Amino acid sequence: MEYTLLLYLLILLGSLQLHFQSHGSSACLEEERIGLLKLKDSFIQANGSALSSWGVEDGDCCRWVRVSCDNITKQVVELSLNRTRPLGLGFTEGWILNASLFLPFQELQSLDLSGNLLKEDDMLSRLGTKSLKACLHHLMTCREKVKKPRCTAERGKAAEEWKLKGQRFAQRQSGYGLLEYLCIGLEQFVPILYSLSCVKSEITTLRNLESLHLGYNDMAGEIPPSIGALTSLKALSLTSNKLNGSLPVEGFCKLRCLQELDLSINNFEGNLPSCLSNLTSLRLLKLSENSFGGTIPPTLFPSLKSLEYVSLSYNHFEGSLSFSSFANHSKLEVFELDSHNNNLKGELPSFIGSSLPNLLLLNMSNNALQGRIPPSFGDMGRLDLLDLSNNNLSGQLPEHLVMGCVSLRILKLSNNNLHGQLLPKRSNLTRLFYLFLGNNHFSGEISGGLLNSSYLQLLDSSSNLLSGKIPDWIGNFKFLSSIILSKNSLEGSIPMSFCKLKRLRFLDLSSNNFIHSMPSCVNLSSLRYLHLQGNTLTGPLPNVLSTASSLVTLDLRDNKFSGRIPSWISLLSNLRVLLLKGNDLEGSIPFELCQLIILSIVDLSHNNLSGSIPYCLPSIPFGMKINFDDTFRTGQYGRVSYESYTRYSYRSQLEVGQYIVDGYSTSDEVEEVEFITKSRAESYRGNILYFMSGIDLSWNKLTGPIPPEIGHLSGIHTLNLSHNCLNGSIPETFSLLKQVQSLDLSHNRLSGQIPSQLVELNFLSVFTVACNNLSGRTPDMKAQFATFEESSYEGNPILCGLPLQRSCTTSRISPSAPPPSRSVHSDFLQAEFWWGFGQSYVLALLGYIAFLYLSPYHQRRLFGFVEARVVSYR
Repeated sequence: MEYTLLLYLLILLGSLQLHFQSHGSSACLEEERIGLLKLKDSFIQANGSALSSWGVEDGDCCRWVRVSCDNITKQVVELSLNRTRPLGLGFTEGWILNASLFLPFQELQSLDLSGNLLKEDDMLSRLGTKSLKACLHHLMTCREKVKKPRCTAERGKAAEEWKLKGQRFAQRQSGYGLLEYLCIGLEQFVPILYSLSCVKSEITTLRNLESLHLGYNDMAGEIPPSIGALTSLKALSLTSNKLNGSLPVEGFCKLRCLQELDLSINNFEGNLPSCLSNLTSLRLLKLSENSFGGTIPPTLFPSLKSLEYVSLSYNHFEGSLSFSSFANHSKLEVFELDSHNNNLKGELPSFIGSSLPNLLLLNMSNNALQGRIPPSFGDMGRLDLLDLSNNNLSGQLPEHLVMGCVSLRILKLSNNNLHGQLLPKRSNLTRLFYLFLGNNHFSGEISGGLLNSSYLQLLDSSSNLLSGKIPDWIGNFKFLSSIILSKNSLEGSIPMSFCKLKRLRFLDLSSNNFIHSMPSCVNLSSLRYLHLQGNTLTGPLPNVLSTASSLVTLDLRDNKFSGRIPSWISLLSNLRVLLLKGNDLEGSIPFELCQLIILSIVDLSHNNLSGSIPYCLPSIPFGMKINFDDTFRTGQYGRVSYESYTRYSYRSQLEVGQYIVDGYSTSDEVEEVEFITKSRAESYRGNILYFMSGIDLSWNKLTGPIPPEIGHLSGIHTLNLSHNCLNGSIPETFSLLKQVQSLDLSHNRLSGQIPSQLVELNFLSVFTVACNNLSGRTPDMKAQFATFEESSYEGNPILCGLPLQRSCTTSRISPSAPPPSRSVHSDFLQAEFWWGFGQSYVLALLGYIAFLYLSPYHQRRLFGFVEARVVSYR
């Protein structure tokens, strides 16, 4: 009877609950609405704009932004709170979010907290254990109130199940050790239900969590083993944090439902756990940009047959990778294992094409792969990108590869030991956009195999052994925007067919044997980077350059250009780098140069320039305005990014097939500039160019004093005025060159003293004033000046002081003794002596002049008289 009554009450309560639930299904649950408002308070921003629409007018939280509810139960199943509190909206440092705020959401399946500046590792720990303990403490308190005589549940029973709120709740004695028995009595019925709800919210809800995104925060510490409690997880993203340590084996081994794992851009280290091979449902594995090391577990890939996306780039893996483990990976579409830190060795297997027939992207650059490129690559008909650059591959390009990879749009094989023709004649790469073959041993003329690649946008065949002329058909590539053929043995003129290239953006023909100049019909309206140095180009600077208003870099060094620097130079308003070194330019430096207000590097050295240094140069704020933009990024190609390559969530399919080349992010192909600083040639590329600034006017015929205004170039790093004919003193304003690292004023005609204030230049590492007419004492040997040797001052005969061997002391009197007193009488005698000496000197000079006007007769009489007197004195 007692059992029947108890069961009846339980059924009745369940019916009432379902009744209330069905009648309230038109809006979200009240406890979840209150919970969302508490979440809003925790996210509040300095400007009060966080989740501002929540609860203002609409009381149905299922209609609020960033909230998704189940259509039937109206319970919250998804919270998209990414970038709700990001950097730049009044916040500059991380914060801690209380994980217990998510307790009301019992059916939560997807939680996205990425990009919120969350810090510490508390979030992960609380989701697994900490907030659970508080709830369980309440449960144990409730259980103590139950009178044991009324308890009739059987001890030791493994599990009891009830239908509750349309969900099955399993109470297990052994699972968490929470309930040894279940006591149900009329007076205790409500407290026990509350306790069950508490347990459900901590265990069942967390175990129902399928998607957890905590990327792009400021979280530190290690992943706790309790992460294994989230056994329903299908997607886990912790990318772009500061997490470290090894991956917890006992935690990850339990996440058997995991389909997406993204731990990229952290500080994880150690070997990969072998138990990752147990995650047989894994489709995306992204561990790039960490410090994982050792060998890749040999059991990893043979077990993960469902993999579609793998990125292990930028770690410290070593040893060899057995491609035989990919034998049955027909689903694999993306495989990235590139990095300067990886050191994977071995050869690519001959069967790689048949093993991975659906591969879209293969990137194994920057490793130590050897041997030939297997022809079976031609079996990858869907291959979109192939990057094997920066390895030790040898041999020729397989004809089957260039015939079979009909979908290939990016081919990167630069920095290997490949030889033969640039591209086989039977090439069928009809969709090719970008071709990187630089720094190999390709020889002969530029191959006609390119003719079938009519969509070609970039051609990089630099640093090879190519010879002959640039073919006229190069102008048929109407989409071609980047031509990089530097460091070959090409010759002749730049072809007239260049006039057909309407999209030319990057042109590098440096270090060849080209003659003459550029055709006047070339369309340079889109040109941003021009490198023609190291050829035999002649004549004045071509007028066609005046139309290149978008030009950022103009490098015409080491040619035979002559004439003056033209006044149209002021039209190149976007110019940041001007390199005219090693030509035969003459005349003065035009004042129009000062109108290029964003110039950062100017090299006019080794010419025949004359006249004075323009005093207007300080109107160019060298190095003072740093604007990060796409100026020194030369194209839309580089490493693939996860966001641009795929859109994935735990409920949607991995869409790597939607990849578009135009979304391929730039990273490794950037503008590079060579400039002499600190007495040596340096190459600057990419972001460093935003910070580098310098002027080199050395080895010319410049005259006159150094304008004091030059000292106002407070942001400049290198200033070289050596080997000219400059005179006057070193301006004291040079003490304002606070950022200068290299200052060369040697081999001029400078005089006066070296300003003592120069010792305030704290970044100066190279300094020389050798071979001038400087005098006085050298600057004190302190700060940076304590590092300069005698060679910095040699060639100044009357300069004294350390580190020179000439002492500035003129007597042995002790420096502490007072100077000797001088009487008025001695001063008068000294003045009288110099006055008499001056009179005698003037009279002698006048007599000599008068002697020159004497007649020859009187000259002979005078010489005879002088000779007679000399003989008589003997």
